[in-house]
Amino acid sequence: MNISEKILARASGKDRVSPGEIVDAKVDTVMVHDLTGPLAVESFRKIGVKRVWDNKKIVIILDHHIPASSIQTAELHKLMRNFAKEQKIQNLYDVGKGGGICHQVMPEKGYVKPGDLIVGADSHTCTYGALGAFATGIGSTEAAAVFATGRIWLKVPGAIKINVKGSFQKFVAPKDLILSVIGKIGVDGATYKSVEFRGPTIRNMSVSGRMTLCNMAVEMGAKNGIVEPDEATLRFLKGRTNKALEPFESLRSDPDASYERVVNFDVADLEPQVACPSSVDNVKPVSKVVGVKIDQAFIGSCTNGRLEDLRLASGILKGKKVKDGVRLLVIPASQEVYLQALREGLIETFFEVGGVVCNPTCGPCIGGHQGILASGEVCVSASNRNFIGRMGSPEAGVYLASPATVAASALTGRITDPRELGA
Repeated sequence: MNISEKILARASGKDRVSPGEIVDAKVDTVMVHDLTGPLAVESFRKIGVKRVWDNKKIVIILDHHIPASSIQTAELHKLMRNFAKEQKIQNLYDVGKGGGICHQVMPEKGYVKPGDLIVGADSHTCTYGALGAFATGIGSTEAAAVFATGRIWLKVPGAIKINVKGSFQKFVAPKDLILSVIGKIGVDGATYKSVEFRGPTIRNMSVSGRMTLCNMAVEMGAKNGIVEPDEATLRFLKGRTNKALEPFESLRSDPDASYERVVNFDVADLEPQVACPSSVDNVKPVSKVVGVKIDQAFIGSCTNGRLEDLRLASGILKGKKVKDGVRLLVIPASQEVYLQALREGLIETFFEVGGVVCNPTCGPCIGGHQGILASGEVCVSASNRNFIGRMGSPEAGVYLASPATVAASALTGRITDPRELGA
């Protein structure tokens, strides 16, 4: 079996499972946030049970509209706080309480470990596969059923193996790799598949980079993205979780595991990539997009708001100035990231160059608040989606790129190859 099949077999009490099989699986952790949680709570009440199955295995994170941007969002936050109090759910991350974007907070706070089955009422829950967990997004009503039972029916996905070799050029990053992968496979090329990232490039990649890859697996339709756990995984988890860690050997794909498709990539000659409006698989090398005028540059989101991303962007920006007429928005993915960036002087750099740093939140990534685009405006963004209307006006354009490309573009006012700046 491959690693995803092994995790689902374990969760469903079986010796082995096969693609297409329906399993009744035991969930380790379920997560909801301020947009998906209220419907989950409403649906849970309709089920008719009084108490959740395990209040220690439910995590509630307020992150999409924080602080509340309207009366409506304030009421949703209130509803979730009251539900957490009623059900004695201690794992509530409220505004300013050590939280941030859910997909950063979950691994940071130790709710993810290799071999776990984790479901979340958000499509980018697949991020946690970077730590060797089977993690997938579900709907709010499904989350309500998990609240009540601690179990979920899942169809075992077929698998696609992505083999990656080579070393990145300077200012070429994991975000460029995943954009290249999606450009090749397409937005529906991995529908309901398990995408397993393998190869020497992945083994040499940081957990932060692996999170970027797994985060965007859903953008090609995947059920989950996953990386086999290794020593880098253990280093990341050290001090973050009290859970016993299973031996990594049991969480690897067998040598004879079968895959529906194997795709090989070599990043040695990979140049920065850009997903053009208005589809994530409309990917072009930056050389084909250079010169597109921008109004806004955004560095943040659950894809690229981690410390590694902020360091990369800061190194390009330091000592320079954002181009007149361009708005640079930087949103660290969590309070932990924000505090460390503050200690390292990164936040100071972003302000000195003419940028704005906001509190940890999803913000403009979903067109929520803090950076919504007007009609006719163009944003180059380190986030994960560029659908029509995703970041505000349906008449705006969103280009997806790495933090390095976003930072370089903020300096010139046009989409720019970061390698040309000689930083």
